[in-house]
Amino acid sequence: MPDVVLSRPTRSLIIPPGYWPDKPCGVLPDGRQVIPHNVSNTVLLRNAGYDVPNPMDNYYEWPRPPFVSQRRSAAMLVESPRAYLLNEQGTGKTFTSIAAYDFLRQTGAVCRLLVAAKLSTLEFVWAREVMRFFPHLKIKVLGSDKGFSKKKRLELLAEPADVYIINHDGIKVIAEELQARTDIDVLVLDELAVYRNNSDRSKGMRSFACRFKYVWGLTGAPMPNEVTDVWAQCKILTPTTVPKYFRSCRELLMTRVSQYVWRPKPGAVEQAYAMMQPSMRYKLDDVVELPEVIERIIDVPLSDQQREMYEEFRKKLAILVEQKHIHAANAGVALSKLCQISGGYVYSTAPEFFTVDHSPRLDLLCDLVEANDQKVLICAPFRHMVEGVTASLNKQGIEACFVHGDVREREKLFHAFQNTDQYRALVAHPATIGHGLTLTRANLLVWWSPIADFDVFDQANARIRRVGQQHKQQLLFLQSTAAERRIYGILRRKENVQDSFLQLVEDLTRGTDAE
Repeated sequence: MPDVVLSRPTRSLIIPPGYWPDKPCGVLPDGRQVIPHNVSNTVLLRNAGYDVPNPMDNYYEWPRPPFVSQRRSAAMLVESPRAYLLNEQGTGKTFTSIAAYDFLRQTGAVCRLLVAAKLSTLEFVWAREVMRFFPHLKIKVLGSDKGFSKKKRLELLAEPADVYIINHDGIKVIAEELQARTDIDVLVLDELAVYRNNSDRSKGMRSFACRFKYVWGLTGAPMPNEVTDVWAQCKILTPTTVPKYFRSCRELLMTRVSQYVWRPKPGAVEQAYAMMQPSMRYKLDDVVELPEVIERIIDVPLSDQQREMYEEFRKKLAILVEQKHIHAANAGVALSKLCQISGGYVYSTAPEFFTVDHSPRLDLLCDLVEANDQKVLICAPFRHMVEGVTASLNKQGIEACFVHGDVREREKLFHAFQNTDQYRALVAHPATIGHGLTLTRANLLVWWSPIADFDVFDQANARIRRVGQQHKQQLLFLQSTAAERRIYGILRRKENVQDSFLQLVEDLTRGTDAE
């Protein structure tokens, strides 16, 4: 097959003589045709069997030198109206996707971009990345907290911008108005795995995403709980790559081993990734060599009050299990109560709670923070724990701040922790730091108590292990009881805690030793 010749100065391709569906720019004396070197022509020629370089690789002026993974990932995005960017956490998916849009915009292929992301990342991750590296793009954040009114969102939407940024649940508030804005023709779904369930939000996104010229899904963890998590995500981007019904997908990828438990078949992970095509996936180690990360379990003794309360509650559970009064829903609640006792903060009637003596755990945490040479990130799975631990640290003379779902000025706290010398420790509910944030000023992450959600657990652990980290990192898991030990074990094996609730509670009620 005759070669295609690239003419970089004129941004054109010289192709062999013959029929070309679009009018060529010119015809050479030997009959060869000259056509623009753009994305659509590149794709057409490749489909015809020609080896044609990606135009973004040749003409785009990157705002900073990209990693090889970012360059290749962006090239894939500009060539794919529907695509999955599955690069691991910390590899710069935000920067990559904005650059891909920026190139398409410069060539006139697209007009405006809508980004749907986690609420905590709208300002601190997306808006900051645009302002830092793409200052020529005008941005509007259509809601920076849960209380953002529809009127305010619409006022901001009416203002001219190149990039509009909104939280996932904010889309349904102004979905009709967004659908009418056909000039917004690129959609980026950050942390695509939030659509992994067949929920109303996921179903709504299926119809909402249809009209966009480009739709890109970003996630470093497309299967946070099960391999079947890919089904609902693919139904949004590439519905023809998965079975029509979820049940068919589950039977294809998994085997049922009990009433509550399904296990992946051999090769199921690879098969699930094959459903998410076209895609690009790089691991963090492919991008940059980071310092070592060390994981350690630290056993902490219970106080006498904790031990007594834990054993009393465990015995009550044993009676309920024996009487068959435990099912999936209340098993999760029971397990949560055991972890609250272990952590020293116990809900009575939410939002009311009471504290249990947890001085051994607090003393250890203070020692860990004071002994560490960098800042420390601390994760606790309950809001009252987050606030209580923060207050205790400050009382001990350790400057600490906290973040959970009700904290509205999260971006300011994240900025102060990451970019200033303020705050020695940040205590956070892990769900509020789970996506996109870079917190590499900390090289130690301490889990005060485990959370029964692998996706949140995995994402939170990645906050300190990202590009820019210059120190060896430690992940420390504090545990005092069998409940905590079992949950950590499930999370570290990357299993679904929810699927194990019933069996877990039954096992915990059989023993007499709280340890």
